[in-house]
Amino acid sequence: MSFLMTTLREKKEVDSIIRGTIDKVLVLRFGRSTDSVCLHLDDIKKLSKSVREVSKFATVALVDIDSADTHVYVKYFDITLIPSIVFFFNAHHMKMDSGSADHTKWVGSFQKKQDFIDVVEESGDSIHL
Repeated sequence: MSFLMTTLREKKEVDSIIRGTIDKVLVLRFGRSTDSVCLHLDDIKKLSKSVREVSKFATVALVDIDSADTHVYVKYFDITLIPSIVFFFNAHHMKMDSGSADHTKWVGSFQKKQDFIDVVEESGDSIHL
């Protein structure tokens, strides 16, 4: 559940995980722990049940957008809809084609746990091309 995953509430924590995640995809879910769609994504279907399965090639963390200290990232990545998922590799923001005009993040939930795993795997595969 979301309380078992790393939750980042301070800018320095976000900076540290971005800089410290080497040779893995970093998946940052921006959202609120009180939002029903975020809870659905985190607990019921995808993230908490997928963390172990993607742990060899990805690190997953939650970013609390209600924390005033993380607003710099909320503004930078234009997080207006939640949940939004941003991907990094070796401290570089990864752009992705999710079928929308915004290639900076994935917005919304996933239908199935496997959908999330597939997106993370695809993100990792695109690095090695």
